[in-house]
This record gives sequence, structure tokens and C-alpha cells, in this order.
Amino acid sequence: MDMVTGIALPSTYRVVTAKSASNQPGAPRCFSTSRRLALLQLGGIVMPQAQKVFVEMGGKKLARAEESNGIFGDIAQAATIPTPEEDVLQWAKNDNRKLLHVVYCVGDLDKTIKFYTECLGMKLLRRRDIPSEKYGNAFLGYGPEETNFAIELTYNYGVDKYKIGTGFGHIGIAVDNVVKVVDLINAKGGKLIRKVGSVNGDNSITACIEDPNGYPFEILERKTPSPEPLRQVMLRVGDLDRSTKYYENAFGMKLLQRQDYPDYKYTTATMSYGDEDKNTVLKLTYNYGVKEYDKGNGYAQMAIGTDDVYKTAQAIKKSGGKITREPAPVPGINTKITACEDPDGWRSVFVDNIDFAKEMT
Repeated sequence: MDMVTGIALPSTYRVVTAKSASNQPGAPRCFSTSRRLALLQLGGIVMPQAQKVFVEMGGKKLARAEESNGIFGDIAQAATIPTPEEDVLQWAKNDNRKLLHVVYCVGDLDKTIKFYTECLGMKLLRRRDIPSEKYGNAFLGYGPEETNFAIELTYNYGVDKYKIGTGFGHIGIAVDNVVKVVDLINAKGGKLIRKVGSVNGDNSITACIEDPNGYPFEILERKTPSPEPLRQVMLRVGDLDRSTKYYENAFGMKLLQRQDYPDYKYTTATMSYGDEDKNTVLKLTYNYGVKEYDKGNGYAQMAIGTDDVYKTAQAIKKSGGKITREPAPVPGINTKITACEDPDGWRSVFVDNIDFAKEMT
């Protein structure tokens, strides 16, 4: 058993709106990044003159050439696109990457925000409504987005329920007292799906609950203080060796830990960009003999910061990954992104670090 988850464009761009993409066969409604980002296919474009700008993010000063005017002037210049001789896989391992947030859809935004703030102790970091696109979203977490991981909730007008599926595992949260949190959740009518106790015969104290939408949360009692209470995002995969190799090569993640539980017939791999006690991690779980999972239509993706979305896309392609959005700026906000799917079909979006920092100002 495992733990219980409107602007004119040059003719060289092919644009598929989020709305039209969501109507394509087999495409879930909730797939966007924090702004229901338009999907772009990058074509040729003449680059304008650029100037150097500096942006502070997470205590670090980031610098890159930026165009002084024009919405597409911010497209990375040719110098940022690696030549064939460059080892983009090694570059990916040294890139300034960070897990930014996890994205999923909910049927009642107000109810979910209330649950996360009152029962799980999160803070509402920001919220917005986009009537023209018929959706709204909210970001919650335990600290500023510049330094902490966050949860992005997306509400699509008129959709009050989503299928979670069997592939999404859970969100892990570290608390000081599991019993106290569970008692509070019970008092507010929450659903407990695994009572307080240890798992796999170790000394840990955990419990599992469901949020109002059916997403599982594992509540973990921390042994030492942590700067990031949002501890992990757990996803189930069909081939753990294949998945860990992919995330190491294409994403530049480190394999922090691998554990096998033969008595319970599953194995886990913990991956991230830093130490587990200070950073949110991606936990991949392989259940013996299970090769495929139903991913539902609620969970969308994880967002990851990068210094160069163009090199990131090359590294993903070189690793055999599937690019679902070619690297390009998003119309209107000019944030550069690229998106991909892992071997199991789990989506991730890479966001330019400087552009993301600008959004926070």
C-alpha cells in the first residue's frame, strides 16, 4: 500500500487558446500555469536591441538582456540558445532551478481556501478572477512565493467537481502536532482517510485527510523545524528507474533517497533541487506490477523556475521528453515558459526566473 492526491501576434506564431485546448479530446480542463497561459509555437522573429536589467529574487540578483520596449522584445536572444556542441544536460544540472508551485483544479474556490487557511494553517498569498476566460485562481502557502513553494488552485466557471484519478498520490505537509491538526479537521467536518499512526513500522507520526475536493493530504509530524512546511508532492509512476533517470537528466534534479518496501509492495524515489529538510520534494512511487494509472482531470502540473527556458526545452528533448509547449513568451504578460510531459504523462511547466520575479513585484 502506498500513501493516499487578446493580442495580435506575428504570423510566425501558431496560437491555441487554453479554452480551445481544453476542448480537445482527452485534454483536461485544468492544465494551465498560474495565468491560463496561451499555448505558443515559436517561429522566426527579428530580435530588437536589448538592455541589461537586474531583478531580485529570493535574495539573489539575477541579470539578463531584456528589450526595453515591445511585448515580444523579451524573447531570449540567440546567445541564450545553446549550440549543438553545448552539453545541455550538464547545463540543466547547474541551472538555477526551484520548485515554484503545484497546480490543480477545485470545484469551490472559497470553500477550499477556507479549509486550507483554517485547518491547514496556510496563508492566502494572492487571488484573482479572470471573467473573460471564465476562471479564477488562488495561491496559498506558508511563505512568500519568492522563497516558498505554493499551491495554485484553479476554479473553472461552472465546474464543481473533478476526477482525482489513481495516479495522484498526495500533498505532504509537516506540522508540529498531527493529533491537534486532525482534531481540528474533524471538528470542522473534514474527512480522515488514515488515522494517526506510524507508517511502514517506523517511528514517524502521520495521518491522511482529504480536502473538500477529494485531494489527499498526508500530515507529517516534523522532528525538526523546517523553513518549508509543504514537504512533498507524490505522484505514482509505472517505471521508477525510467522516471528517476528522466528527472535527473531532463530536469536536473537530484535523487535524494530511494526506499523499497517489499512487505507493502512499493518503492519510492525522493527527488528535488536541494536538501529534503529545507525544500519541497517530488516523491515518485512505484507499486509493484502497476504500469499505468488513471490521472483524472483535476491535477494539472508543477511549475519550476529556470534561468533559460530555451536550453531547458533542448535538455528535455535530448532526454527523450515530450515538449507540449515550445519555449516562448506568454502574450500580455511576457513571461517566458516551456512545458513538457514526463514518460508517464505528468505535466510540468518551466518558468523564466526573472520573469517570475517581475510578476511578484
